[in-house]
Amino acid sequence: MKHLHPKEAWDLLQQQPDALFIDVRMEIEVKYVGRPPGGINIPWYEYPELKPDPKRFVLAVEKIAKSRDQPLVLLCRSGIRTLEAGRALVNAGFTNVSNVLDGFEGPLDDNEQRSTEAGWRFDGLPWTQT
Repeated sequence: MKHLHPKEAWDLLQQQPDALFIDVRMEIEVKYVGRPPGGINIPWYEYPELKPDPKRFVLAVEKIAKSRDQPLVLLCRSGIRTLEAGRALVNAGFTNVSNVLDGFEGPLDDNEQRSTEAGWRFDGLPWTQT
């Protein structure tokens, strides 16, 4: 699995339009916190269980991927969930998986707030909110 900073991930997505951009956050996170353009929401886990189901996740990706070699770019809130999700995909035979470091919102700062030090939004990359 590769690890890309948000701007590197954005560049890859622009240069490789066949790449799948998979947002592994819960649906409610995507809806209320915001989403980058082109992201496909396939949650690593969902509320209320909050337990990963790697088989379900891999099957959902298999349904939309053209091949196991297709570039996959994974995004979550802080870059942690994507590590597990990426490992599940690699273990299932996917060969071109990238994790977006610091995710959409980045780590918590000293005031327990996100998007102040790193992440997709911090880097000023495109996103929308519904």
